[in-house]
Amino acid sequence: MPKNRNTFSSLTAWRRRLVSRAVQRGWSWVQDAGAVSAGRPGRLRFRRIGTGTRLAFPQGTVFGEPWIELGDHCVIGEQVTLTAGMMPGLDLGPDTVLTLGNGVVLGRGSHVIADTTVTIGTETYCGPYVYITSTNHSYDDPKTPVGTQWPRMEPVEIGPGCWLGTGAVILPGTRLGRNVVVAAGAVVRGEVPDHAVVAGAPARVVRSWDPELGWQPPLRTPAPVPIPEGITPEQLLALAELDPET
Repeated sequence: MPKNRNTFSSLTAWRRRLVSRAVQRGWSWVQDAGAVSAGRPGRLRFRRIGTGTRLAFPQGTVFGEPWIELGDHCVIGEQVTLTAGMMPGLDLGPDTVLTLGNGVVLGRGSHVIADTTVTIGTETYCGPYVYITSTNHSYDDPKTPVGTQWPRMEPVEIGPGCWLGTGAVILPGTRLGRNVVVAAGAVVRGEVPDHAVVAGAPARVVRSWDPELGWQPPLRTPAPVPIPEGITPEQLLALAELDPET
């Protein structure tokens, strides 16, 4: 291959790397500038947005903010939809419609649709693409297209400390107790007691906590070993670098 062709290829590769780095730096700047927080709400005027709460950029569909309360230290991923009311511009009255407690995490692409009251308890974690809705279609009239029939609405309450796996669907009228685990892809409706694991479509309880017997059926994996008190990040890094065979 001629020398000038090698030089041209090297320059082209160098330019591509340069452009790639510039695009990545620019996108990082856009993400930071477009994020929403209490100090930088942008166009979004929530009833409350707590200290340390951040909505990543780009946001999904957001409307009805005057009826949405976000607690402290919530983490809301990219393309998350948060809506209060059936459409923008409605007067929903004096009360909050959608409430996120302190420390709630909503994974990328999740939807929380609150046409009537939806409450998510403190420190509830949702994986990506979780769908929580207080509204469902109706199909009472077999002669009318389902999408044009008036929907049904029921409040949704998710207790504190819950974990909702990727792609879980929480339907109208659902009430999850404290520290409930919802398996990935589960479709939940109705009441779920505290300290239960639900899975399937429709979801059913597959494991529950008994104060005397513990988890029933018993867990198949050992409990994780907690990090000892007082250990520093530097010590953890040093442990990670140790050869397990020495």
